[in-house]
Amino acid sequence: MGIFDKLKDGAAKAADLAKDSVEIAKINSQISSKRKEIEKSYLLIGKEVYEAYTKKQLDTLESLVQEQSNLIHGLEEEVEQLEYKIREIKDEKECVCGRVVPMDTKFCPSCGHQFEEITKLVPVEEEAASEVLVIQKHCGTCHTVVNETDLFCEKCGNRLAP
Repeated sequence: MGIFDKLKDGAAKAADLAKDSVEIAKINSQISSKRKEIEKSYLLIGKEVYEAYTKKQLDTLESLVQEQSNLIHGLEEEVEQLEYKIREIKDEKECVCGRVVPMDTKFCPSCGHQFEEITKLVPVEEEAASEVLVIQKHCGTCHTVVNETDLFCEKCGNRLAP
């Protein structure tokens, strides 16, 4: 691969990263807007409850609370979908324990949770050989390279030695 091909590939990767960053910023803006709408609904419910309480008319609140609760629920689902879009762009997923891991991870390296298999085609890229010697920690069962702080192998779920 010539120097110009490497430069071209690098520029293409940089353009893709910039495009992803812009898309993530747009989605974060949408999430922020939806969260503000949720806060407004909370405030409206609180205000109406207070006013009804002071007038001793609490029985009139049910339809308002139900309407606003449905609105909040819908907005929360939209926020969740937007957050999922961001994770897809970043090629990440979140474990039940809260750790964010790469999309192809089969087992959480923090808690050992097994993820459902997701089929995704990923283009294979050639990597340049490195002349730096790096010592890496490997899983004793499947020999996958793991992070020093991982408690479980993200490929086979094996508990790692400390």
